[in-house]
Amino acid sequence: MTTLFWQQSGKGKQDIVLLHGWGLNAEVWRTIEVGCGSHFRLHLVDLPGYGRSHLFPPMSLQQMAEVIWQKAPKQAIWLGWSLGGLIASIIALNHQVEIAGLITVASTPCFSQQENWPGIKPMVLTGFEQQLQANFHRTVERFLALQTLGTKTAHEDIRLLKTVLLKQPLPSVAVLNAGLEILRTTDLRQSLLTLNKPFLRIYGDLDGLVPRKVVPIIDGWLPNSPSVIIKHAAHAPFISHPKQFIQLLVNFSSQLEK
Repeated sequence: MTTLFWQQSGKGKQDIVLLHGWGLNAEVWRTIEVGCGSHFRLHLVDLPGYGRSHLFPPMSLQQMAEVIWQKAPKQAIWLGWSLGGLIASIIALNHQVEIAGLITVASTPCFSQQENWPGIKPMVLTGFEQQLQANFHRTVERFLALQTLGTKTAHEDIRLLKTVLLKQPLPSVAVLNAGLEILRTTDLRQSLLTLNKPFLRIYGDLDGLVPRKVVPIIDGWLPNSPSVIIKHAAHAPFISHPKQFIQLLVNFSSQLEK
């Protein structure tokens, strides 16, 4: 039977579900687990097809969201990093009454560059799909390297990400390609206008995958959604700046209680 890896830790009162990004698994959250443990009940999930959930077949964004929701606690904060931000956003939109709030990290409702919209050039994502077929490990490592580029702790951060990747079963090429297709084609810009739950967006000012130029654009059409750009952070701010990141989560949770 195919099962979803789901692990709970922490002694806080507020549930928070943590969804990782493309290619990785829930072990990426270990850098903040201890610091968050007194504030939250953390739910660490390996996305369907990834890590210890590797027996799942390739899925659409909606299918992944539905599988994860089946095990979810009610009135949780949903936090998604990168690809996980799209999944967390879909869950929040589909179950607004049953969630407490949404946090996206180094994520965007539309990853692909569009007219008047900063993002990744679609041909870059298509190129990754083609390269996966030719050299799986080198392509994944290249994508991981992009996530830490420019930070003072880049060497340590990329080493940690590689360790996280190799500790658990690797996703298949088909699953990785399905994830890249989600990043290339998903556009939630209009859908997020209907979200009526607290929504925090966290970015890194050195992020090469989600350019900071997108932040003021989203600020303009989602004025009730605060944004924070962490200085000297790239695509994984919770790894390079864990203390600052944890404080943002605690502050967000405290606002929900008022």
